[in-house]
Amino acid sequence: MLRRLLLIEEDALSVEASLYRLLTRERGFACERETWESFEAEKLAEFEADLVVTVTPSHRKYSLDFHEWLRTHPIRAPVLVILPQEPGERLLRSASESGDDFLLCPVRDEELQCRLARLLGEQVDAERAVHRKLNIELGLEQLVGEAPGFLQETAKIPAIASSRAPALLLGETGTGKELCAHAIHSLSPRHVGPFVPVDCGTMPEQLLENELFGHVRGAFTDAHSDQKGLAAMADGGTLFLDEIDSLTLAAQSKLLRFIEDGTYRPLGAQKYESADVRLVTATNRDLEDCSRAGTFRRDLFFRLNVLPLRLPPLRKRREDIVLLANHFLKCVGASREKKLTPSALRILQNHDWPGNVRELYNVVRRAVAFSGGSAILPVHLGLGASEETHSNECAFNAGRQRAIESFERQYVEDLLRKHHGNVTRAAFDARKDRRVFGRLLKKYQIDRLDL
Repeated sequence: MLRRLLLIEEDALSVEASLYRLLTRERGFACERETWESFEAEKLAEFEADLVVTVTPSHRKYSLDFHEWLRTHPIRAPVLVILPQEPGERLLRSASESGDDFLLCPVRDEELQCRLARLLGEQVDAERAVHRKLNIELGLEQLVGEAPGFLQETAKIPAIASSRAPALLLGETGTGKELCAHAIHSLSPRHVGPFVPVDCGTMPEQLLENELFGHVRGAFTDAHSDQKGLAAMADGGTLFLDEIDSLTLAAQSKLLRFIEDGTYRPLGAQKYESADVRLVTATNRDLEDCSRAGTFRRDLFFRLNVLPLRLPPLRKRREDIVLLANHFLKCVGASREKKLTPSALRILQNHDWPGNVRELYNVVRRAVAFSGGSAILPVHLGLGASEETHSNECAFNAGRQRAIESFERQYVEDLLRKHHGNVTRAAFDARKDRRVFGRLLKKYQIDRLDL
């Protein structure tokens, strides 16, 4: 699609003639020309231009009047002012106050190109080109979006993929962190190697270290044979650790060593082993806050945060909601039979999407299943709960959480009294690991000596 440009000039001047040729032939603008003598500033309100370029005429009053009009009638399009070599203080000040940028004659082609690119936001165009490349070459159709913030972040993927340094993917649950991790692996020199994803948040604390680094025979009661860990399985490829904040401090310490020199020690082993692994991690929490709270090693955070990629939540890229919804209709094979009505689209655009893109995908799947005809209506989305209902649900969840915390606190205090403040015995009685029991003491600020 051609960009529309309005060029306001004075007739029969060579600089304007060459500028027009440059803009139409080399830059490919759909360029409309106006002369200062016949131009009426009010036309700008009707002309939908992507850019306005003004060349200061010999009768400078035209320019001064136009700049004064711009100050009181702001327009959507950016304005580039071409000034004479010696504009004078008044004209220079007027242009700088009303225009978005200015150039002095003689105009050099390369400088003009640079200013045009900046005013037209062509960095976003470059990011969009990277985004299209990711979709076409890797088949990552799920990376759907046109929001500048989203494009700016996904455009970093090729640079991150070409590096060996750890990458840290940040963003709320459901924003597409694992999808980006796949893209990083697929574009990297390690794409022929394995991609091993690990959800640290779903693994029991006692098994996490074993899953990552494996064990040798006899390391514990049921260890009848050696078992490779996920780090060894990812050798030559990419190890993706999701919910990295869930790692225990002990596991964090071993991961730090693994990042530093690529070595690790399986449970029960007498020697260290090595694996050549590119590490990509992800979290929906602020690791700096976690490090200040003492739950995440600060030195590990610095080692992981070399190449950060922050994915925006869906509520901050609302212009992508319709694109994504229609894309998901295609994904579920319903784009020909089903259409989202305008009222349904409005509901989608006004929803806050706490579950982000993943929640939108599930809402579209539900709507396709529940809509009997070809039209998807608001009632099929399942998002029609009133504010009162939402408020009641929040109050119920908050009350349930308070009840759980009250029970946990009372239970821990009763066990400590029973065992006269002995944490080890209390933890054994509760059938919990001593460290887990200790975290409960810390969580509820219980001093065993006061009981």
